[in-house]
Amino acid sequence: MVRYAIGCMTGTSLDGLDAVLVEAEGTGLDLRVRAVGHEGAGLGDLADGLRAAASGTPMSAGEFSRLALELGELHARVVGDMVDTAGIVPAVCVLPGQTVVHAPPVSMQLINPWPAAQRLGCPVLHDLRGADLAAGGQGAPITPIADWVLFRSEEEDRAIVNLGGFCNVTTLPAGSGPEDVRGFDVCTCNQVLDACARRALGEAYDEDGRAALAGTPDDDAAGSLLDILRAQSLGTRSLGTGDECGAWVDRYASLDGNNLMASAARAVGTVIGERVRGSGAAVLAGGGVRNPALVHSIEDIAGPSRTTEAFGVGAQDREATCVAVLGLLALDGVMYTQGPITGRKDRLMTEGAWIGVRP
Repeated sequence: MVRYAIGCMTGTSLDGLDAVLVEAEGTGLDLRVRAVGHEGAGLGDLADGLRAAASGTPMSAGEFSRLALELGELHARVVGDMVDTAGIVPAVCVLPGQTVVHAPPVSMQLINPWPAAQRLGCPVLHDLRGADLAAGGQGAPITPIADWVLFRSEEEDRAIVNLGGFCNVTTLPAGSGPEDVRGFDVCTCNQVLDACARRALGEAYDEDGRAALAGTPDDDAAGSLLDILRAQSLGTRSLGTGDECGAWVDRYASLDGNNLMASAARAVGTVIGERVRGSGAAVLAGGGVRNPALVHSIEDIAGPSRTTEAFGVGAQDREATCVAVLGLLALDGVMYTQGPITGRKDRLMTEGAWIGVRP
């Protein structure tokens, strides 16, 4: 039986909404999945409001609710267009929402899921982290089991490296079962790179890493950031609010813009490379793959890399594809968080918040 699922993602970089339609055969951990559609949309003025919410800017309950509703309405338009084009009814749609705070046990991924549920008429899964957090876990990372479904190999050890706002890694030993999968956060990634671009270039991000490639790393600045990021990489908690390295950006904002970008890319890439080295063949995903200065710094330490494109999943689409897989696993009664990864101690009764499902 073929089923369809939709996964959505707005990353911490706030560079847009990605929705991926997947086609699946099999059930549970025997799922075989391929991506068959993609829709994307910019966040427009919503990006400024969501960034303000994530930075702790005071706002009223009404303003907060309006952001959640407008983000939900944007999701509804995008996934609605997707199912109209494909002519299918999905088995599940997964809406993680926008992370506006993550400091376990406090965490919130903001979205009003009801517009999408009304538009699609299918089960909608949201609040993916809540159950794990309530059971004593970090609520992240939650995609390692989906990486195992999508990217495992019988012959090759692989490390799936997500270059998002924060970098996280899933390790997949050759021939591994789901119990062998491990995942961990490494360090801030696009959060600090984009903050540098906004400050030094007046741009949302360093397009194609041009500024970083044109600059020369400043030894003092790169070394200072290396110390911060190495400390993050050695921790056992998931990263989020307070880990954006804003104080470092403030300290070195007077550097030439190109040199600031080069310093940040060198430090971030070095720490990621150090954590990936020896974990298997590096498979990169996330917006950071479009920054060759960052990728070159990773490869200088960890060796040659591929992107998830080599396995049929767009580098920018990996997270949305993964959450679609999580939705299918949850429908089939498979727990998608894993205690050895998130640190939860208690057994979960169920995961995620559902609407559109009759109890």
